[in-house]
Amino acid sequence: MFKENRPETTQTNEIETIIGPSVKVEGDFVTEGNMIVEGTVSGSIRTERNLKVGSKSKIFANVSAENALIAGEVQGNIRVNNKLELLSTAKVFGDVKAEVLIISAGSVFNGKCQMGESKNKSPRPDSARQEKIELKPAEPEMDRIIKKK
Repeated sequence: MFKENRPETTQTNEIETIIGPSVKVEGDFVTEGNMIVEGTVSGSIRTERNLKVGSKSKIFANVSAENALIAGEVQGNIRVNNKLELLSTAKVFGDVKAEVLIISAGSVFNGKCQMGESKNKSPRPDSARQEKIELKPAEPEMDRIIKKK
């Protein structure tokens, strides 16, 4: 049934956890590996790697992952360190924070979005560092041209 001489699996794309379509999880779910959710989760989800949410899944939780691909419904905040992709069947009701955000046509997103923020940069421009523009009066010749019309 199990192969004793199978090689160690250390690939980053290998799925470690699958929550099937008939599974309902309540509570905090934490893993260090890749995860696929096809069922229902209430509580919170945190993975150090990739998260894939199937089109029929429903998540009532805050989500944290390295990368995420959402095709189902998420009611909660999503925090992704790298890339978050919402497919056309995705429904997200909550705030999103990601380095890169891809939203496909047909998806639903209701919430605030914060993206692309570097840890070293301020999210808003600093007015003290902005260059001031000096306004000069219009040249007299330009005034005459405008008055003629």
